[in-house]
Amino acid sequence: MTLLKDMTLDTFSEKLAANTAAPGGGSAAALSGALGAALVSMVCRLTIGKKGYEEHEDDLKSVLSQSEELRVKLVNAVDVDASAYGMVMDAFSLPKQTEEEKEVRKNAIQKAFMEACESPRKTSLWCLEVLRLCAFISGKVNVNAVSDLGVGATQTLAGLEGAAMNVLINLPSIKDEDYTDEVREEVEGTQDEGRILKSGIMRDILPYIGGAD
Repeated sequence: MTLLKDMTLDTFSEKLAANTAAPGGGSAAALSGALGAALVSMVCRLTIGKKGYEEHEDDLKSVLSQSEELRVKLVNAVDVDASAYGMVMDAFSLPKQTEEEKEVRKNAIQKAFMEACESPRKTSLWCLEVLRLCAFISGKVNVNAVSDLGVGATQTLAGLEGAAMNVLINLPSIKDEDYTDEVREEVEGTQDEGRILKSGIMRDILPYIGGAD
């Protein structure tokens, strides 16, 4: 079976548009985050070695290494998220004729919903890391590439928000209240920080692209 990440853009978009539940919003969120990380890498590469940015070179090389690691994780998450949803569907299809079967099915459903939360949960956290990298290099990069940094931050926040929605929609199906409370608080904090970071990045770059505060 062809992995989603190995498909052409056209084929993947057709798969996303089909009347099937997976791939869905979780995979799209991971891809959005991966695109954001890729743009961070691009901006670093367009700055490293350029005259006038020598003092930031070590920082940019460090960020480039981190953004590439996050890009790979987020690309892989495109498939992981689709697989996680498949586990939920498989769990619901288990037999439920006997009491033993019902118990096995119930436990499998709970485990599957947790997996369906954990995949986008990781995506949201990785996207937050990408946004932190964007904020760290804002003001240190080639001014001719600041719009790319802005697009990267925008894509990454979209990925974070999308992943958060996929976490939150699955939480009501999980019976472990300690887990759901912890995850909900974490996701809300991630969203808050991500929005603040993106706003700050946009404030930094708007003067270079003709925008207004």
